[in-house]
Amino acid sequence: MSGGRVRKEAQRINLFMLISATISQMNSTFLNPPFLIAILLSLSVHEWAHGWVASKLGDPTAAYAGRLTLNPLAHLDLMGALMFLVVGFGWAKPVPINPYFFKNPKRDTAIVSFAGPVSNFLLGTFSFFGLVLLLKHQAAASPFELLTTGTGAGVWERVLSQILGSAVFINFGLMAFNLLPIAPLDGSKVLHLFIPARYEDTYEEFMRRGPMILLILILVEAFLNIPLLSAWVFGVVGFVMRELNLIAGLFF
Repeated sequence: MSGGRVRKEAQRINLFMLISATISQMNSTFLNPPFLIAILLSLSVHEWAHGWVASKLGDPTAAYAGRLTLNPLAHLDLMGALMFLVVGFGWAKPVPINPYFFKNPKRDTAIVSFAGPVSNFLLGTFSFFGLVLLLKHQAAASPFELLTTGTGAGVWERVLSQILGSAVFINFGLMAFNLLPIAPLDGSKVLHLFIPARYEDTYEEFMRRGPMILLILILVEAFLNIPLLSAWVFGVVGFVMRELNLIAGLFF
């Protein structure tokens, strides 16, 4: 995998981690074990989903690279892992994909890309309802309140609730951020599927400029305090949480 691809992946994960650390309202220290467990699981599932779907579509590259596993060690990047421990954000190694193995490269690349956000949506939803079931005996006005106030009675219940609570926000945040149609994020490859053939060259040029566009958006948010990216992530996460809250309210 080229250094440029890893740097692009780092840009993606850096911003996401800053957002997720803010909205999770968990312990502010990034050495908090529940937070680390949740982020390692979330990143592993995301990358595994890309590789697994690619393998089902005929690309064995991820399998040959030993990446069809949920073992976080297979997906960790050394520098990205150190950044997790030091400042609370980092990155995983992108799963290698070779579109030349696909019967329909444009379509199948979009499907593989979409698999990552879908996996995070499923894991976030599972974590949400797992937390509701775990803490349903607590007095709370809504399932959403459990995510911010529920801590559990016993030690293990408290730790598990923190892991699940972190996983909810991390996965929905990762899903939302990756759906942005800006290269190298997954959303850019999904959108590519719907670009007419006559605009292919124009869109390819847009994708080549994607990392610079993304960097500019990050800098504008960081230094000018204009919430361009975080508004999208917060909006998507908030919408999903409200819908799950309504569904959970029907049963609990």
